[in-house]
Amino acid sequence: MKEKTQKKHSTLSNIIYMLGMIFKASPWLVIGGVFEQIVSCMPGRLISVIGLKFIIDEVQKGSDPKKIITGLIIMLAIIVACEIFSTVFYELFVHREREKLDLVIQSKFYRKAADLDIAKYDDPGYYSDFILSIENISDNLSHILNLIKGYIEQILSFTAIVAVMLTIDPVCLLIVLGTVVLFIPLGKYTGNLQTKRREAVTEKHRKGDYFARIFYLPDYAGEIRTSGIYPLLRKRFIESADDLIKTQNGFIRKLDGLFFIQEFSVQVVGFMLILSLYIGYQTIVTGNMSAGDFVATFNGATQIGASVLYLTVYSLRNFTERSKMIEKCRSFLAVENKIKDGPHKAVCGKPETISVKDISFTYEGSEKESINGVSFEIKPCEKVALVGYNGAGKTTLTNLLLRLYDVNNGSIEIGGRDIREETLASHRARFAAVFQDFRLFGATVGENVALSPHYDKERVLKALEMAGFTKSLPDGADTMLLREFSDDGLMLSGGEQQKLAIARVFYKECPYIILDEPSANLDPVSEYELNKAISESCTDRTVIFISHRLSTTRHADRILMLENGRIIEEGSHDELMEKDGKYAYMFKLQAEKYTES
Repeated sequence: MKEKTQKKHSTLSNIIYMLGMIFKASPWLVIGGVFEQIVSCMPGRLISVIGLKFIIDEVQKGSDPKKIITGLIIMLAIIVACEIFSTVFYELFVHREREKLDLVIQSKFYRKAADLDIAKYDDPGYYSDFILSIENISDNLSHILNLIKGYIEQILSFTAIVAVMLTIDPVCLLIVLGTVVLFIPLGKYTGNLQTKRREAVTEKHRKGDYFARIFYLPDYAGEIRTSGIYPLLRKRFIESADDLIKTQNGFIRKLDGLFFIQEFSVQVVGFMLILSLYIGYQTIVTGNMSAGDFVATFNGATQIGASVLYLTVYSLRNFTERSKMIEKCRSFLAVENKIKDGPHKAVCGKPETISVKDISFTYEGSEKESINGVSFEIKPCEKVALVGYNGAGKTTLTNLLLRLYDVNNGSIEIGGRDIREETLASHRARFAAVFQDFRLFGATVGENVALSPHYDKERVLKALEMAGFTKSLPDGADTMLLREFSDDGLMLSGGEQQKLAIARVFYKECPYIILDEPSANLDPVSEYELNKAISESCTDRTVIFISHRLSTTRHADRILMLENGRIIEEGSHDELMEKDGKYAYMFKLQAEKYTES
């Protein structure tokens, strides 16, 4: 069943929404930021109009030089004081509040990401927006704050200078506003074209970023250095860069012409020609304007023109562009998980019977069922192996047990209760799982084993020993792993990483264990020791494991052979070998590798 398309919000709604988030996280950053913007910009603009008018008029009237010098000193003092205030405010206040804002907002996004249904990662469109939201939230915060501050400051500046010009000559104001308003449609068209350019360029940059990831991620380092792939990558990179340049050139040619027409029309025709002729006539011919009025009017005209363009074309373009990014953020935060808590809190006690009843499951966007009518039971403390070819549904089945996905049909019960009736946290707390694509974190060994900031050091070291981890740890369980947060972080081989991950199941006290390819990176001796450790230490726990190494599965109490999402064979190793079916065929194929001379 498809999800309902979320309603799109207006630009104003999105700006208010983001501003509300910012204000809630740091109200003084908004209030103080607006005040600082006004203090840093307004005095200089007013002085360039009123102050210059005062100086020129006083000079023309032959006033006392002391009065003129005093006026200049006062104006200079105001500008310096405002600059000092702005610098001190930014250095002592803004840095701290921005860090606080980033912490609050990013924590909100990370919390949402941590709770997000795994199924969302299977939706390319949503996943793309998800990454875009996470990566650009700080950039969006900065732009919105700057736009809001600039908008308020421009409104005040526009109002103040209009008031001044009205006292000098209303006709000048009409000429200025008429000229600017006349070319607003052209400005809007230019702004829209710039937005289209940004969107097109962003898409090209996204493709170019792929090559950046390839060359800086260590995952690709081996293949690049030991193969002949570099010339192909370089060729594709150059093609991508050429495509970006062509796209930029296509827009730039149009934009250059439009910018020239707009600037020439407003500045040269409107201000320098029409307005200059008028105020020159009023100053020289009629004498209705003083030289100070001339300068004030001309400077005021330039600032009014800039304010009108900012409040209309520039703001419209930038608010619209930011609104699109905010819309993605709102959609990300507003999405509802399909997998929700049940009313009951599961007890993490002794293992109970797991009953899988005629379940079916299909991944979103796929037409083929990954699990199709599967039913079985796992008794308490039983060791069950899931085997089969790639794509048979083994990992999907364990994901359904953990409620990383929910079944489409049928049910999974533990102790007679549908797992969908349990809260997610309490249900998953009953399981210790090691996934095929497990990950280590930039944290201590103890935190990596316990998957918690709180851990018992002795239990951690015991779990590592049971998993066959023998590498020396300089600081014991407190040894830092990886080098994201420590230059001396311990680096592990693939096999050592897997043993550390396996130690997690020995550390966690819970009734059920899921192991997906637990011995994939282990040598035969380590594999044997792992199987022995599981057999000896997990006698009171239910163990479900997936393995393509059938030498591991022979120790299971029961084996489920899956194919195309169905169970095609079931029994112990000996029973399945006697049946001489597909399991026996797979086992013999693997055994031949060790018996062939």
